[in-house]
Amino acid sequence: MSEHKPVVAVTMGDPAGVGSEVIVKGHARASRDAIPVVVGDADVLRDAVEVSGSPLSIRTVDDPADARDDQEIIDVIDLDNVSDLSYGDLREAYGAASLEYVERAIELATSGAVDAITTAPINKQATRMAGSEYAGHTGMLADYTDTDHYSMLLVEDDLRVSHVSTHVPLSEACDLVTEERVFQTVRVTDDALRSLDVDAPTVAVAGLNPHASDGGLLGDAEAEEIEPAIERAQNEGIDVVGPESPDTVFSQAAAGDDVDCVVAMYHDQGHIPIKMLGFESGGVSGVNVTIGLPIVRTSVDHGTAFDIAGEGIASEESLVDAVELAARMARN
Repeated sequence: MSEHKPVVAVTMGDPAGVGSEVIVKGHARASRDAIPVVVGDADVLRDAVEVSGSPLSIRTVDDPADARDDQEIIDVIDLDNVSDLSYGDLREAYGAASLEYVERAIELATSGAVDAITTAPINKQATRMAGSEYAGHTGMLADYTDTDHYSMLLVEDDLRVSHVSTHVPLSEACDLVTEERVFQTVRVTDDALRSLDVDAPTVAVAGLNPHASDGGLLGDAEAEEIEPAIERAQNEGIDVVGPESPDTVFSQAAAGDDVDCVVAMYHDQGHIPIKMLGFESGGVSGVNVTIGLPIVRTSVDHGTAFDIAGEGIASEESLVDAVELAARMARN
């Protein structure tokens, strides 16, 4: 591996989506901070070069150690598992291919052959058609690395948000707000912030109910589950506050009001403020980090975008940010 730059395995994502395009369009900028090695299909990447009007060339390598620190060449570990390419199509074969990219990247990371993983988007319907029981990357990464306590952390500029639950129905998400899950999310969030160069992090925990239940008038999850979890974390020396009213805590954190991360109780509570910031300029930015793993994994914070795949108009901002953040975490 490089003595100066971390080697980051970048999985190509669903072949029918925008993953290959954003990898090609973001390569020159991403390679300033890392040596990216794509795990995917070389022919699909070559097609993305044409779609993007890029001057880059594609080179196949068998080992990440053979990757070059070159902004004009994209090195790829070619799994050669896409027989024909049709952008925007939902196919079992594409779901299976995208899962193979992730599996290989995990092998490389756990063996130390790469320093981190950045994932382009997979399509959950396609992976389900291919037989996967996982709702996305996160559960798969946790199982493959034997990780019990983990969380999704989203990063957009100064706003960071971790989650007690993510891809479950809202009714189930409410049931998952337990003292143990909230406590473990706070703990892995504190650890992750330190790997992001936050020396003495302050974590704010959002309430589940409106106005954090308003003293019990609007629910009891805060008093019965969230407050005891916060007290446990404080007793372990973690600087954590809350439960805070969810309709104000995210804007306070984004403004830098002495809060380094917000723990959200469920998927949309945390994703909406992040995506409001990341999408407001017409681009697509923001990074998804799986925290609590023994390896570094970041991801783009957008989907496969089948509706624009193959048109050469997908934004590479999130991919570039994800590789840069993976490199920074790997260095730490």
